[in-house]
Amino acid sequence: MSVYKMMKGALIMPKVYLLAHTPNPEHTIACAAKLCYSSSKVSELNENLTDEQASSFVDMLSQIGHESPIEHASFTFGIEGVSRSLLAQITRHRMASFSVKSQRYVREGSFEYITPPEIAEIPEALEVFEEIMAEDQKRYDRLSEILKEKHKNTFIAEGKDEKTAEKLAEKKAIEDARFVLPNACETQMVMTMNARSLMNFFKIRCCKRAQWEIQDVANQMLALVSAVAPNLFKNAGPSCLRGGCSEGKMTCGKAAEVREFYKELKNNG
Repeated sequence: MSVYKMMKGALIMPKVYLLAHTPNPEHTIACAAKLCYSSSKVSELNENLTDEQASSFVDMLSQIGHESPIEHASFTFGIEGVSRSLLAQITRHRMASFSVKSQRYVREGSFEYITPPEIAEIPEALEVFEEIMAEDQKRYDRLSEILKEKHKNTFIAEGKDEKTAEKLAEKKAIEDARFVLPNACETQMVMTMNARSLMNFFKIRCCKRAQWEIQDVANQMLALVSAVAPNLFKNAGPSCLRGGCSEGKMTCGKAAEVREFYKELKNNG
């Protein structure tokens, strides 16, 4: 299901970019694994290591469940057009690094917001939702003005010139005014995860029972990393790709459909 960002009537899906990754990630992992299972010196680990051998090492690690070597490969993503609600979910994956657009330092003038698909499909619901977003913007702007005026007078009284007082007051005002902004408010982030953490992320967030917005983002991420490290991520995705569903009685019951979807996603990644 698509995720929507609505701004002045435009519906736009979120976008994920692969900004950087460990060079030759499968070779790096193979070198680490080789050290564990051979008498090679560190300086010799990469000697005569072919793509086929690297792939073989990655397959072996998957088969025996030895996951620590894959932590040596990391991937950095740029994510835009997502909600603050998604931010609350994605930062629960603690083995990751995040840099997020700050509402403390960036004023949300005419803020963009994410519209859930179920709301976007019902005209009456969409009308109510847009009214709420517009009202939130008005309250944010008004609160910012009130706070800014108060802080500006305080800074001037402390001896700051008007230009400096204006700048300092703006920052201090939006720091508190942001408390009225909704979860729907659009944000952007840069996120880095190692491959082992990504495997866990995909297992949880690619599942059909995952919340629709983070599932969309996870699928885009999986397609991107599969293109640069196909052997490493060939089994990545929800648990039903490799066996039974881990959701118990909450299963979607669509394992065959899910497997076909991820086969196509990785082939086209």
